[in-house]
Amino acid sequence: MTQQIIVSNPKVMMGKPVVSGTRITVELILEKLSAGESFEDLLKSHPRLRREGIQAALNFAREALRADVIYPMAESIQ
Repeated sequence: MTQQIIVSNPKVMMGKPVVSGTRITVELILEKLSAGESFEDLLKSHPRLRREGIQAALNFAREALRADVIYPMAESIQ
């Protein structure tokens, strides 16, 4: 049996997806990576986080965006 790495529990971080056993949200991981932090930076800042957790967060985000959802785009302001 494999352990699920990304979990959601209404009692933890208001139900946002987190890395199992932590309060580190997928959202936080994505924000930090998009701000230019490296995997190593994240691992240093969050000792309970593992490389597998970061990769699982990226996979979770990829799968969430594959869902059949239409995201409205704001019209560009000129």
